[in-house]
Amino acid sequence: MSDTKLMPIPGHIDPVPVPRDVTPREDGRVDLIGLPKKRIAELFEQAGLDAKAAKLRAKQVFHWLYHRGVTEFEAMTDIAKTMRPWLAERFVIGRPDIVEAQHSSDGTRKWLLRTADGHDFEMVFIPDADRGTLCVSSQVGCTLNCRFCHTGTMRLVRNLTVGEIVGQVMLARDSLGEWPKNANDTRLATMAGLDEEEDEGSYSADGRLLTNIVMMGMGEPLYNFDNVRDALKLVMDGDGLALSKRRITLSTSGVVPKMALCGEEIGVNLAVSLHAVTKEVRDEIVPINKKFGIEELLQACADYPGASNARRITFEYVMLKDKNDSDDDARELVRLLKHYKLPAKVNLIPFNPWPGAPYECSTPERIRSFSNIVFEAGISAPVRTPRGRDIDAACGQLKTAAEKKSRAELERLYAEKEQALG
Repeated sequence: MSDTKLMPIPGHIDPVPVPRDVTPREDGRVDLIGLPKKRIAELFEQAGLDAKAAKLRAKQVFHWLYHRGVTEFEAMTDIAKTMRPWLAERFVIGRPDIVEAQHSSDGTRKWLLRTADGHDFEMVFIPDADRGTLCVSSQVGCTLNCRFCHTGTMRLVRNLTVGEIVGQVMLARDSLGEWPKNANDTRLATMAGLDEEEDEGSYSADGRLLTNIVMMGMGEPLYNFDNVRDALKLVMDGDGLALSKRRITLSTSGVVPKMALCGEEIGVNLAVSLHAVTKEVRDEIVPINKKFGIEELLQACADYPGASNARRITFEYVMLKDKNDSDDDARELVRLLKHYKLPAKVNLIPFNPWPGAPYECSTPERIRSFSNIVFEAGISAPVRTPRGRDIDAACGQLKTAAEKKSRAELERLYAEKEQALG
């Protein structure tokens, strides 16, 4: 059992010990979202159930939380009616608060969300003909200071908890009408704009299912490794959300010491924000390169557990005019990938500008030339189509703070972050 602390539970004279990974609410109830079956059973036992009953109820509740998506204990029809008020008195099924929901002209959706302690963060859903991808945040703000990224101009406020990370997936499924339908859960059908008589099973309000998750939202996932790992384990749990690890991609700017651990303990697909092929340029635009250089990073990619031709590592490469987009840069990228014998795909990302950005996007002709050189070397190098630009939901644009920073202010912030990272 993990370390515990005491907190009051309604109906109990003495405080009840709960694990430190549970954040108490002002009303004394415990939010179950983000907790696995074993932890839920532990809490139920601490709240007064015997071990056998706690284990049974935890299994039932887990199914309703993560498979059915209910948000009220009253909807859990296989739990005795007398038991449901007992649960509601002590526990809650939470979701992040929605501050604002935006819908792009290209179908992309962005939500501005708020934590229980008042911090804002964002998530994005990107629909395609053959898939629907949810871009999930791992931090409020960001640890890093990549110079081309708007989110990088924010200070790190704190890591998101397991529940706040999983809560994004739950909330997206709510909004998209993604849960299996049952007679006692008309709320989700109403939200999805569906008739109660529609066939039971998976469905979506707009004909698109949430099929993929990318940990590419606000923050550096590997600097919040434990919470990201535990959240993704819940997402992959076969008794709950049951999303295959092959449909989940975690993106890192190059936190080398955590990369092998990610492959071993999570096992999802890996994406690496490379963005440059020389030390000088990468030091400038992705300053973590000063700590973990290109060679060290690429060796960690070569050693990544599970990497193969069937599960290629994705390299993200933002196209910056006259900075990293020359034919020589393309040829050096090919040389590096072949030298380390990496099963690779390169996503070329047209730079998404933001007010005060120090770079411009490469011209379409330059991007096409770069892509052709990489393709001709036998490495896939598609150009990503920008999505959600009109609602600032495109790659690198996520930023909850609306204030404008001067160039001097940005340089001070970048310097502070670099110093903090060592």
